[in-house]
Amino acid sequence: MTSVPLGIDFGNHTAVLGVARNRGIDIVVNEVSNRATPSLVGFGWKNRFLGEAAKGQETSNVKNTIGSLKRLIGRTAEDPEVDVEKDFNGSAIGAVKNETGVKVQYAGKSHEFTFTQLAGMYFSKLRQTVIDDTKGNVNDVVIAVPAYFTDSQRRAVANAAVIANLNPVRIVNDTSAAAVGYGVFRTDLPEDKPRYVAIVDVGHSDYTVSVLAFKKGEAKVLATVCDKSFGGRVLDLAIAKHFQKVFLEKYKIDVRTNPKAWARVLLQAERLKKILSANTQAQFNVESLMNDIDVSATMERSELEQYLEPYLSRISDPVKKALATAKLSVEDLDSVELIGGCTRVPCVKEKISEAFAGKQLSFTLNQDEAIARGAAFLCAAHSPTVRVRPFKFEDYNQRSVTFFWEKTPDEDIDHLEVFPAGSSYPATKVVTLFRTGDFALEANYTVPEELDPGFSAFIGKWNVSGVKPADNGDAVAVKIKLRQDASGFYIVESAYTAEEVTVEEPVEPKEGEEVDEDKEPETRTVKKWVKKDDLTITHTSSGISEKELNELVEFEGQMSADDKLVFETEDRKNALEEYIYEIRDKMDGPYKDFASADEKERLLDLATQAEEWLYGDGEDSTKGKYVAKLEELQSIGNLIKGRYISKQEEERQAKMAAREAEEQRKMAEKLQAAREAEAAKAAEDKPSTEDVDMVDEVDE
Repeated sequence: MTSVPLGIDFGNHTAVLGVARNRGIDIVVNEVSNRATPSLVGFGWKNRFLGEAAKGQETSNVKNTIGSLKRLIGRTAEDPEVDVEKDFNGSAIGAVKNETGVKVQYAGKSHEFTFTQLAGMYFSKLRQTVIDDTKGNVNDVVIAVPAYFTDSQRRAVANAAVIANLNPVRIVNDTSAAAVGYGVFRTDLPEDKPRYVAIVDVGHSDYTVSVLAFKKGEAKVLATVCDKSFGGRVLDLAIAKHFQKVFLEKYKIDVRTNPKAWARVLLQAERLKKILSANTQAQFNVESLMNDIDVSATMERSELEQYLEPYLSRISDPVKKALATAKLSVEDLDSVELIGGCTRVPCVKEKISEAFAGKQLSFTLNQDEAIARGAAFLCAAHSPTVRVRPFKFEDYNQRSVTFFWEKTPDEDIDHLEVFPAGSSYPATKVVTLFRTGDFALEANYTVPEELDPGFSAFIGKWNVSGVKPADNGDAVAVKIKLRQDASGFYIVESAYTAEEVTVEEPVEPKEGEEVDEDKEPETRTVKKWVKKDDLTITHTSSGISEKELNELVEFEGQMSADDKLVFETEDRKNALEEYIYEIRDKMDGPYKDFASADEKERLLDLATQAEEWLYGDGEDSTKGKYVAKLEELQSIGNLIKGRYISKQEEERQAKMAAREAEEQRKMAEKLQAAREAEAAKAAEDKPSTEDVDMVDEVDE
């Protein structure tokens, strides 16, 4: 099978999947033909529920259905964000293996899973969705995440992809992915003076403004500013809290005390928000919400906007900060592109327009699919089997990163800010240290206060080994290549010892100066660093170890196999039940003349026994037993069916023979009629005797 480059827009509410195929980018539909898959993972007594399946049982299985995958991946349990997410989740979120995780009931037992594992399960489902749709193999993936994600969050997403048997070739910022889609498919970009574009993404759980400079075949992010707590779900929560008060006064019930009722209110609040985006009034109705009470209420769009005003007032700040960082004014912008589902809400669009001083908003990008399309293009660019048009892209570094080392007596400093905030990446820097033996480097965020509470400033540690002092015992120069790669990861790419040597190099003639070929070329003496020995680098990051990651990959494979077995078992059980009803119906119908009395009695007895077993001891049996019961029935049923089919075939052949004979008869009649018509015409054309006599008389 051919390998399909995959791009995932990893949203908090849904994920959108883009693939490079058919000389373009397509969006993959899931098993229910939706172009976006719910970002949910659920657990049952036998198997897991992923994506659409989890959505289908979300309100009935609240404690074992988990959302907020994007919000909580890579966070610790001490992070205040965990308490925020409890407003949107009924599951038991807490600490699991020094990460945020959940405790659930799965396969009859209590289990604990980290959000990295949960995301891995979800990505595994997305991968299978693409395989089912494209009939191809899926290995490489580019995953779009919020620009504010730290190194640990990005590594957690990458690890989740590995758990799902995917190769994460790049972790890209979501607005950056949308920008790639904008730049690649626009044919009117200038070649000299850049076009300045602001991309505004108001998604389900966050809000991002990026300002970019586009030229033909290239783009550079000048600024990216995020509001991590504003998005569509904030509006849903405001609506839900309003109706919580209404129902408390009107029906004397508090829906926040009942997780299932609260989940249903949040679901209905989302629906009402969408209705009010196109209408001025909407009904809020939920049957048997709590204590067998049916609730109903109405909301006006103006009333909704009043409740949302405290949240809407925050829209202008990221716009101002992004423009100030990019050193541009609203007048300098050539376009303001809106993406994200929440940009459909009228009051949100109005506030964004106000933030850009009334500048006309543009919707040339697909609001729901632009990020996935851009991510799929980036993945295709990494593929050796797919050719794409070249596109140079530089992203914006959100936070400053400093590298530390142990200072020697001859050194004045023990750290260096290598990748400052606001710089572009991917980027490479080379640092030279003088050492007599092995040493270590450590990367940390320069300003820990800029991180969310609960996040460590630590990024990674690299042990550099193999350093040998000079023959005289002096320290040798060690060149260390530090890199912030395209995914935003900080790595020590290489390290080697070097020595400074004196060499003679030719002097290039000045511009316009004539060269005398008979004269010896002029040289100059310069000093250069020459590479000597490569050094060994051992990396320790804030993420999980390679051994633990391999164990999680194996565990996910086992759970996927278990899910498949449960599905196949249910399928065989349904097939048995269907066959029991089918054979009874046909034995009294089309099969009745093709079975002996003994065969009929035996088959119906076996069907009755199978039915009693199916609804008794066989209610929760194994795939093999269902198959065996079905084969036992079919061993007799297929004989009868064979006779019926043989008779049907004989009758069909007889009908075909009769039809052919009838067609031949009709054809013969047509030929005979044609012959008779031809003879009659010939008789009419032959001169009569009377005509000949008249001619003869004239001749005389």
